[in-house]
Amino acid sequence: MRWTATWIALAILLASCAGTGGANDCATWRPILVHDADALTPETARAILAHNRTGRRLCGW
Repeated sequence: MRWTATWIALAILLASCAGTGGANDCATWRPILVHDADALTPETARAILAHNRTGRRLCGW
C-alpha cells in the first residue's frame, strides 16, 4: 500500500510539471549562477551544470 501511494504521489507531481513547450515555460526558470565564495560538492556542481545546459538548449539562455 505504501508503494502505491508513493507512485501515485510521484505521478501527480510529474504531471503537474508537464508543460506545453511554449515560451512561457522558460519564463519561470533562470540559470544558476555560482560565485567564487560558493563551496560546491562535485555532485552539486554537476547538477548546476546540467540545469544550465538544459536551460541553454531549451530556453536559449
